Amino acid sequence: MRLSGTSPTLDGEGRHWPLRETSRMVRVGHLEWHVQEMGDPDAPVAILVHGTGAATHSFRGLMPLLAKDHRIIAMDLPGHGFTRGATANDLTLPGMARALGGLIKALGIEPALAIGHSAGVAVVLQLTLFGALKPACIIGINAALEPIRGNALLSPLAKLLFANPLTARLVSFQARIGNMADHLLKATGSRIDPAGRDCYAMLLRQPAHINGALGMMANWRLEPLVAEFGRLQTPVRLIAVADDPMVPARVSRHAAQLIADCSVEIVAHGGHLMHEVDPALAAELIGQPGCCRTGQAAAKRSVA
Repeated sequence: MRLSGTSPTLDGEGRHWPLRETSRMVRVGHLEWHVQEMGDPDAPVAILVHGTGAATHSFRGLMPLLAKDHRIIAMDLPGHGFTRGATANDLTLPGMARALGGLIKALGIEPALAIGHSAGVAVVLQLTLFGALKPACIIGINAALEPIRGNALLSPLAKLLFANPLTARLVSFQARIGNMADHLLKATGSRIDPAGRDCYAMLLRQPAHINGALGMMANWRLEPLVAEFGRLQTPVRLIAVADDPMVPARVSRHAAQLIADCSVEIVAHGGHLMHEVDPALAAELIGQPGCCRTGQAAAKRSVA
């Protein structure tokens, strides 16, 4: 079953989208993906995978910095942003990972680096466990590898809201007349620039995007993924923020105990959207020499 609601378009709502000049639409099966690409086509490929309720704009500051050394490819996940055609199955963790695997195959790329934010980290890890992604390194920023605080309430509520065809329209209407974007951004503990705030506000006005975010929340199951962490052979680096009110740093510490080759870096400030607040710091952490070491398991370490 396809999600209800008309997705925004690059020529309409996306006219002033960050890095609009790098955007294109890519058809893979029933999905039409919004993809952004920067950097030398011959450089090692790095993919950027956003979290629930976000889109490629989340990497507007980070992409140009990483593109100095990599061919950067970011995409709107199914049900999000400008990507069209998602079904309810595409919003489950396995479904979303398989869909992303299809896009990677269609693009003919072999990512050397896979970077995810929040729920996007789970997608990258799941796809790697499927064997469809074989990066030299995985980097997670504020990785949502446990249910987000309040999920015991939000998940059943999301199921009810997702099942109601009127919900997305009511939420988008409320976003048009109120300051919903500001309330949601406050919950992340991050102060981002006006351009980013305007992107989130635009997305909240789109019923298709609301449906995608609610459907992802309603269908997200992390327990099977976490149970498989012991099988991961790819080096992983988790970057967590001490003042993230949505995903506590302990989530990354716990995941590092389960993954054989995993290091943890804790930074003091930035909230859940640290990579938007300080993309230069995020790029520096990602580019640190030996940030993902092969061979023996990396030391678990924290830097306040």
